Amino acid sequence: MAEIVVGMGRQKSLRAVATIAESTLHKIQGAPRKVTMRPRPMEVIAERTEYDGEFQSFQIRLRKVTGPVVDTLAGVASEFQDVCSKAEEDGWLVIRCAPAGDDTVPRVHECVDKLAASVLLPEVWRVQGDGYRLDHVSVELLFQAMIQYKASDVHLSPGEAPVFRIDNQTRRSDIISPLSAPQILALINEIAPDRDWQEFQEAKQASFNFHQVGLGYSRVSCFIKSGAPHITFRFLPEVIPSFDDLNIPAETMRELANLHHGLVLVVGMTGSGKSTTVAALVDWINTNKTLHILTIEDPIEYVHVNKKSIVSQRNTGIDVRTFHEAVRGALRHDPDVIVIGEMRDPDTIRSAISAAATGHLVISTLHSNTASEVINRVVSFFDPVERDLVKLQLRDAMRCVICQRLVPRVGGGRLPAIEVLFNDTKPINDAILDGNTDAMRIGMQQTVGSSFLFEEYLCDLYKQGKIDLEHAREYSTEVSILDQMLMGTYSVPRLDSIKALR
Repeated sequence: MAEIVVGMGRQKSLRAVATIAESTLHKIQGAPRKVTMRPRPMEVIAERTEYDGEFQSFQIRLRKVTGPVVDTLAGVASEFQDVCSKAEEDGWLVIRCAPAGDDTVPRVHECVDKLAASVLLPEVWRVQGDGYRLDHVSVELLFQAMIQYKASDVHLSPGEAPVFRIDNQTRRSDIISPLSAPQILALINEIAPDRDWQEFQEAKQASFNFHQVGLGYSRVSCFIKSGAPHITFRFLPEVIPSFDDLNIPAETMRELANLHHGLVLVVGMTGSGKSTTVAALVDWINTNKTLHILTIEDPIEYVHVNKKSIVSQRNTGIDVRTFHEAVRGALRHDPDVIVIGEMRDPDTIRSAISAAATGHLVISTLHSNTASEVINRVVSFFDPVERDLVKLQLRDAMRCVICQRLVPRVGGGRLPAIEVLFNDTKPINDAILDGNTDAMRIGMQQTVGSSFLFEEYLCDLYKQGKIDLEHAREYSTEVSILDQMLMGTYSVPRLDSIKALR
């Protein structure tokens, strides 16, 4: 493992130096059974039989030691000759202290303390660990644990037991021992395709899909932090959940799935369930319609099998170089539905809008906290001179924006709260062209359209007893609107108020 430079200040005990070195290594690489410390011109090796507790044996190597110090060290070695020996090797003075049995470990420690008192210990030490855990990490057991705990993710870091994300809270496992950097590197090497393993070695990060047959899929992300490997598994079930399984309005989703063309965006913050909602939407189309569905992802997450439709899933970097090239080339592949994993750059967005305008249903995701912010979020990818044209294209191509937030459920688990912006009324159509977020929110509240706000959905969830009031208020965009809905005093804003916003 890599050598680490540690400033320890003026220490008087070699055992204290070894403890500081072990603690530093533990945080970065895991628990070592052997620590080598190399301040110039000295080398100290401390070893123990287990992965925790004090070090039991020490080897001290000193160069260019002369005068009274040599005599003092020799005297200490002679005093503790039952656990200590002295020798000269290639110009080094070598002192080895090892217990003859468990009952002599305290005597070794006493000897090492006396030896340390005889020399001036350096402030800066170069530290390297060895003897880390090498036990095989079972991916199958990790998947079984994610299913048992109902975890969305699991994080593996050196020096820690696996950390599971359950209901958006991180919880450490109490049944799996802390892992080491070699264990995690071996796991990455085991599950990563050759191309991704090479990318990880060169770029210090990689992302790929892994399938544990019979249990599920996972989007795997591995990277280096502070010189040590880290790996995250995002759990994805083999069976794609239905609208009812996800507790999202089936009628609204079927309405979207039956669209023949246009742009549909599923938005929300990281971890809000966007990918799962898109997968459920694609699965419904696949189950009920005879179409060609083309997905472009990085990496592929939910794996679809052909049902009534044909599903072609392309992985960027493997099947095609970039999202932009894949979307641009998609029109030549005879698709009816194009699914883009994420709209992340102007070229991809242009191609998506163009595909939606030429008679294809385009479904994609984007990071946004509300549905009404999406237009300006998309437009912000472009230079100012292009923005008016993009808003005009969005006005004509956009069909719907679904925004999601996962809210803690009464009794455990989480429920999606959603708001929906349908481009089905003139006020919303005009607000898209103007890029007017406030006018869009007012348009979403009109009863003539099918749109609705988070507050309306949260109010219904609370009245059904599925979420509590505290979380309903916490996940509202405007708490005052939710409070009015709960009290029955809410009134829909007049359309005249939109004029004042222009």
